[in-house]
Amino acid sequence: MKKITIITDAWYPQVNGVVRSIQNTNQQLERMGVTVTMVTPQTFRNIPCPTYPEIRLSVATYWQVAREIEASAPEAVHIATEGPLGLLARRWCLKNSVPFSTSYHTRFPEYVAARFPVPIRFMQAFVRWFHNAGNGCMVATASLERELAKLGLRNLLRWSRGIDQSMFSPKPQENRPFGLPRPIFLTVGRVSVEKNLPAFLDLDLPGSKIVVGDGPARADLQRRYPHVLFTGLKTGKDLANAYAQADVFVFPSRTDTFGNTILEALASGVPVAAYPVTGPIDILEPDSRAGALNEDLQQACLDALQCSREDARALARTFTWEAASRQFLDNVRLSQSRLALPAR
Repeated sequence: MKKITIITDAWYPQVNGVVRSIQNTNQQLERMGVTVTMVTPQTFRNIPCPTYPEIRLSVATYWQVAREIEASAPEAVHIATEGPLGLLARRWCLKNSVPFSTSYHTRFPEYVAARFPVPIRFMQAFVRWFHNAGNGCMVATASLERELAKLGLRNLLRWSRGIDQSMFSPKPQENRPFGLPRPIFLTVGRVSVEKNLPAFLDLDLPGSKIVVGDGPARADLQRRYPHVLFTGLKTGKDLANAYAQADVFVFPSRTDTFGNTILEALASGVPVAAYPVTGPIDILEPDSRAGALNEDLQQACLDALQCSREDARALARTFTWEAASRQFLDNVRLSQSRLALPAR
């Protein structure tokens, strides 16, 4: 398998878990001698997504997408998202009897239902229709695999995630990072409704709270929580330094399918506080000293203060992009070997 074409509706300048997962995987695949061609919104005219303008929706025709895929002459096709490009790529594959794989990065039904008046059961049916047309749907965790199987998704394959251990690592801590008193409770990610940030921002905690990231809810949350520091988007070394100054990383989301930021925090030597839901429960073991899970998020935060920075770092070392990318490649090969496409 030397040539893979990946179609995704999520791509730069977006900065999110989907984009980072694909980009890191691509880098590893290229080291393995695999040529990856991307079909992304950058190729086509696009418009801002209603209620979330940072996301660009491609305005492309079937034939435009077909030409992009055919020009890449792929040995395998992977469709990463259920958006406009993903739908057109799915159509091309089925029209041409080309086996393909997909991946489930985002809780799409919940994401849409949070923004538009669409019954969640309709979106669940859409997800089932979209992914079951392929020969394999990749998911990040065992708990998510169980959830999707209950919804009727078939041919589920595991594709874990990794972490750049050279970028995210423990660093000397300042007495008053960001000019704020310790302990520092930090969260990182899109500042949007599905991230459930008020569950963190409403907590009565000692020290200081910091939100790193940007998104459509930022202006409103900054007005509502003037005592919280919103730094805006940080990337690269600035982001790594922000993680390293935290005492606890707080992950308030209940809808993420994995939580790449959890790994970034752990690699920085920062214990994690989260709800016991898909993502956190797949990374942190019940008796882990690397963090705390609790339906009472305040208690999880306080318990995480007592956790071990060394154990956090040790847990992160078990997640590598090389291993995750080999998993991805094996899944793509398996999907290609299932020559008889499932029923539509």
